[in-house]
Amino acid sequence: MTGKHFNLLNEGLETMWSVLKRINQLTQTWLDQVTGAEVPTLYYDPNGQVKQLLDELPQLKQKYRPTPWLSNKHAHLLYFDLIKKQTIHLKYDAIEQLHMPDGGVTAIAWHGLHLPDTTPTIVLMHTITGSPESMRELVRDLHAYTGWRIALCLRRGHANLPMPVPKMSIFGSTDDLREQITHIQNKFPNSTLYAVGSSAGTGLLVRYLGEEGQKTPFKAAFALCPGYDTELGFKNVHPFYTKVMTKKLFKAFIYPYAETWKYTVSLERVLATKSLQEFQSHYFELAGYNSFEAYNQATNPIFVFENIKIPLMILNAEDDPVCDIRNFEPYKEMIQKMPNMMVVTTKKGSHCGFYEGLNTQSWSARLISDYLMTQHQV
Repeated sequence: MTGKHFNLLNEGLETMWSVLKRINQLTQTWLDQVTGAEVPTLYYDPNGQVKQLLDELPQLKQKYRPTPWLSNKHAHLLYFDLIKKQTIHLKYDAIEQLHMPDGGVTAIAWHGLHLPDTTPTIVLMHTITGSPESMRELVRDLHAYTGWRIALCLRRGHANLPMPVPKMSIFGSTDDLREQITHIQNKFPNSTLYAVGSSAGTGLLVRYLGEEGQKTPFKAAFALCPGYDTELGFKNVHPFYTKVMTKKLFKAFIYPYAETWKYTVSLERVLATKSLQEFQSHYFELAGYNSFEAYNQATNPIFVFENIKIPLMILNAEDDPVCDIRNFEPYKEMIQKMPNMMVVTTKKGSHCGFYEGLNTQSWSARLISDYLMTQHQV
């Protein structure tokens, strides 16, 4: 082959490569438009300490591209809840029951007990009907990305725990959480603690952080798909999911503990509810309060939100049918004046799913892990 022929062949290959590259770009642009792939929107104080995260977390500058066949919020959520959870195989090292001062029972599901005492520990707060089984994917992913120990804090009545005391709360109890944290600290006194709340678990996380302020042992925290004001957030849940989730509450916390609730006067009213908003309005006695007002004042995280002092990142999907993005709207201005806080929103992701790629890996678990590891280096 002569030099002339070689140059022509080389030019032809370069042209073909350029065309293929352009086709790929156009295909990706089209796919992004169809699936709703966009760069996350960030809300933060530009003069605050969280601004440095922009350079340290490249995910915040790149498009979140949902798995193409999961770009619909309902398909995404149902896949997460009914299919993906069933495919995760994870064996916990131990599930340790703890007895609270009033006789109630909580527990901690451990993953990574064998790790050195100095290994950081992620204290994980689960969803509204969360269990060790339902939280396996997030536990697995956080451990895989960070290499850290995971302590899943189980609330009263979850995972078929005994309920000797007629008291449970869908958002948990900060007093119970303090007991669990103390137990974790006593077990691993040289471990730096980080906190992650998922869905309803964010209510407990944020309420605790607001009550503790600077006193919390957590170095940083992450809230995945919060509902913000727990008094009003349930009003925006999609009608289908609010009915289904209310039935799940009956199945998880009412029916199995009939003996526990037999002297609870309001139980009949609770069982007549058909939505999460109705359930919350009537179940305050089951949570240990004399009125809804007292319950709300003692558990709603929004009342203490501004007192949070440690770094906190929050992630919401704009298409979330459970924790609706409208719940965030009243707090945008406040959050952008708080130097320790950043809210990240994505166009897609549904509720706690955030799957990407053909193998449906969790985009959010990667962000949580990278964020916590970044804070660990500070």
